Amino acid sequence: MAQTDLKHIPLDQLRISKLNMRHGRRKPDVSDILPSIRESGLRQTLLVRREGKSYGVIAGRRRFFALKEIAKETGKTPLVPCAIMTETDKASALAASVIENVGRLPATEMEQYEAFKRLHEEGKPVEDIATFFGVTELLVRRVLALASLAGPIRKLYAEDELDRETIRALTLATPDQQAEWLRLWESETDRAPMGRSCKAWITGGTTITTDKALFDLDAYEGQVTADLFGEHGVFADADQFWQAQSAAIAERIEAYKEDGWSDVICLERGAYFHRWDHVQCAKEDGGKVFIEIRHDGTTTFHEGQISSVEARKRERAAKGESDAVAAAIRPEMSGPLAEYILLHRHAAAQASLATSPAIALRLMVAHAMAGSALWDVRPFELRARKDETQASMEGSTSEAALVEATAQADALFKALNVSPALRRNGDDYRLCELFSALLAMSDEEVLTVLASVMARTLEAGNGIVEAVLHVCGTDLSAAWTPDEVFFDLTKDKRAINAMIADIATSSLADSCRTDTGKAQKQVLANRIAGEGCKANPDWRPGWMQVPPTRLVEGAGSPPADAWRRVAGLFEAKAVATPDETPETQQDAA
Repeated sequence: MAQTDLKHIPLDQLRISKLNMRHGRRKPDVSDILPSIRESGLRQTLLVRREGKSYGVIAGRRRFFALKEIAKETGKTPLVPCAIMTETDKASALAASVIENVGRLPATEMEQYEAFKRLHEEGKPVEDIATFFGVTELLVRRVLALASLAGPIRKLYAEDELDRETIRALTLATPDQQAEWLRLWESETDRAPMGRSCKAWITGGTTITTDKALFDLDAYEGQVTADLFGEHGVFADADQFWQAQSAAIAERIEAYKEDGWSDVICLERGAYFHRWDHVQCAKEDGGKVFIEIRHDGTTTFHEGQISSVEARKRERAAKGESDAVAAAIRPEMSGPLAEYILLHRHAAAQASLATSPAIALRLMVAHAMAGSALWDVRPFELRARKDETQASMEGSTSEAALVEATAQADALFKALNVSPALRRNGDDYRLCELFSALLAMSDEEVLTVLASVMARTLEAGNGIVEAVLHVCGTDLSAAWTPDEVFFDLTKDKRAINAMIADIATSSLADSCRTDTGKAQKQVLANRIAGEGCKANPDWRPGWMQVPPTRLVEGAGSPPADAWRRVAGLFEAKAVATPDETPETQQDAA
């Protein structure tokens, strides 16, 4: 750790640093240390670092809150003895925070993961992290393996919703398997596998479905068993499948080598590719292809990767350094000087972007695709609570149109030999790679990409959806028709009766008001289809019109309520009454 300076700092200039591993957690109980600090003051300095105009507390969070209690009691702002770290030494700051908290109270595995991951991202290799904290490399690798988990699964583990055996099993799952497991977890009727059952569910035994095949199924000579309850068939003979699959993988390896990749590494079947221990590297810079093969037949090709160890060796070799020499050479800039230079360069870049809208547009799109430390953007994931809703959405014309638009945008990147995947890891190289590709595109092509990315990152269930439908003049009757799922999910007889009155007459609605909901829905379906009357296939309930309307006066209606909150921003005639300003509408919401 870099040498610290000692200084007394006013309490009101201190904040809990985001590098503190317990940042964001609720206020701790300080009743045990409060009497001692009241009587004798602090006996141990706080460890802090300069962060903007204030100082961030790296270690000493409970002492900080105890001092805040004392300041509240006395009405005075005390001077706090602090050891100040350099602002650039993030890795040591993170390490200090972990040591502080682990020494007092054992940290949760998720807290260790957050700290280890950030240390690893700051350039510390696994062996250094293990040595620093006095743990085994295996422990560090196991904790870092949590990086392979989807965010919602990590959140469940952090909230103690999942046991350790289940989370260990889920680190072995593919992204598709994790998505399926989450669907089961959130289902009201199905149950997600846990513990040993989860591991068995992930490995899948010898059951291999036809969607895993890399080869032409029409030319496959083995037997395929039809699965009446699934979308894909099942290979009857696993050995015969693997013979055909291995031949297809061998062809892909040869194709990669002919395409100029420096090396293609095929992992052993069942071995896992750990993204956290690899860095992106372009083909022309010596990037490799790693082939990951799961026991269920899933084969993933990780293009443009090298291990973290190899990346560090290449960097040292490029500088003509040995490991020993690299450690001995001092940087040419001190921490404060480096900050000074970097901030001035940053300010110049900001000023340039502010007057270069075409370049700024491309950089903005690249940020939306790759993320950064200041951009937390992720694509919308379609995961409905009910399977019926999921199936209805996946088969909708809107979903098909989005898939087509995405394919058009992705083709622009593939033409430049750049992966179009939305990887929200904030990797600087990845961000620059996308930015470079976007600079090579025309304005029209960039706008095509922008529209696709914005569509994929649009949040569901809020006012912005209603605003987009309004300003785009969307024809919802072309995008959606009342289907079987809609009728099954519609239960409120008041709403059904209101729909009958809308598609037919109020008198017809009154005449069947006491009928069962099922009978009323049948009347509604008959009116749409034209059973005994003129067909009305273009009818849509108020919920699916632009703008949306509520069917039952005074009842809650999510789409109508969302539009009501924002309508005044987009409709000149939608002016709030004196007692109903946008602020009060928002408060009421």
